[in-house]
Amino acid sequence: MSSPDESEKLYKSREPVFPRRVNGMFRSLKWWLMAVLLGIYYLLPWVRWDRGSNLPDQAILIDLAERRFFFFWIEIWPHEFYFIAGLLIMAGLGLFLFTSAAGRVWCGYACPQTVWTDLFILTERWIEGDRNARVRLWNAKWDGRKLRLRVFKWIIWLAISVATGGAWVFFFADAPTLLVDLVTLNAHPAAYGTIAVLTATTYLFGGIAREQICIYACPWPRIQAAMMDEDTITIAYRDWRGEPRGRGKMREDLGDCIDCNACVNVCPMGIDIRDGEQLECITCGLCIDACDEMMDKVGKPRGLVDYLALKDEPDERAGATPVSIWKHVLRWRTIVYTLLWAGVGIGLTVALFVRADIDLTVRPVRNPTYVMLGDGSIRNTYDVGIRNMHGEDTPFYFSITGADGIMIELEGEDGLSVVAPADMEYKQRLYLVAARGSLEAQADRTTLRIWITDGTTGDRAFKDAVFNGKGQ
Repeated sequence: MSSPDESEKLYKSREPVFPRRVNGMFRSLKWWLMAVLLGIYYLLPWVRWDRGSNLPDQAILIDLAERRFFFFWIEIWPHEFYFIAGLLIMAGLGLFLFTSAAGRVWCGYACPQTVWTDLFILTERWIEGDRNARVRLWNAKWDGRKLRLRVFKWIIWLAISVATGGAWVFFFADAPTLLVDLVTLNAHPAAYGTIAVLTATTYLFGGIAREQICIYACPWPRIQAAMMDEDTITIAYRDWRGEPRGRGKMREDLGDCIDCNACVNVCPMGIDIRDGEQLECITCGLCIDACDEMMDKVGKPRGLVDYLALKDEPDERAGATPVSIWKHVLRWRTIVYTLLWAGVGIGLTVALFVRADIDLTVRPVRNPTYVMLGDGSIRNTYDVGIRNMHGEDTPFYFSITGADGIMIELEGEDGLSVVAPADMEYKQRLYLVAARGSLEAQADRTTLRIWITDGTTGDRAFKDAVFNGKGQ
């Protein structure tokens, strides 16, 4: 029987990944995307947008108290949640489209985990140095220098994490006001709790766990296989050109790969792309930049590691020229995804421009269903909601159709009109009264239609309702 030290461990200990800095087209693209995405996230809550005196002036605001969503000139009300559902459908279809066309480009360039991990690695590189310096520091014994560098790095990471959590809550309240409340300790406890949770998760995911989140926690690497086929453009190693690998430049029996491990050293996932397609690969393209840089130095053609389709492998092995990348991208599968994505987008756009500025809800009061008054008349009660989506206070007039002999009364009002405040849902109790003998003797349910008319524009909205009570 083997000793515990000799027995095979069930789980392998994590080997920390220290990616080396590299320059190239894909690294530059990632820098630009990181700057744009982080700029949007951190700065967008501070952008102002004038909507008048009755509405918030924050360009993007998720107003949970009023149950509304503001996006520049667009205002989404609770009953219009289908817009949010449509955007989520578009996001899903877009993810399917890009994955089927170019693999895990979302993971490699725009995923929040990737973006924040890049930011944390950039900070680590700035404080501790590039790959070799960080490896030496990791293996070194604890001393004053190592402690100083680590503490400084941890403080910067914590500041980034706090800024990340803070930026998130600014999307749910007026950013300048909330900032003052946070600093003066007058903010709601939910704000502090949210910031604390997001700070901890950002620090853990971006600074400590890093690639482990992508490998073990994220389900997307498992799902992507169903959306990729032999026409999908993804990162691969041309082993038919690179093998057998070796460092002897003058030996004709060796391939183009000089076994420098540059592609391995720059990989944020710590994998070797030369081992083939792997679940861990996020197709960030840094291995392409590193390999192209080495090919330039040794005087060999670029593209040993590159984006290519599995379908091209037999032709390339035989020495044929690969087909255009657009023939792989523009195929029936991606075209169908594009049409579906565009169809949902066009539908949402049309719905946004044709939606009415007024809306009506009618809820009958069921307890009791109706009331018999002293003079023999029958009264039904309804709670009416008028959504005034105009930017100013607006008068509305009530009327009914479909039932003769029924009169309207408004609680607290002398006439049949009310003034609904701007950008609010105005609640009004409404009574419908049928005089004795005005309804057919056999009827105990009368269908009618309640209307409101915008006193400014003349626009109308209606809801069908039922009047309960048998005529006498």
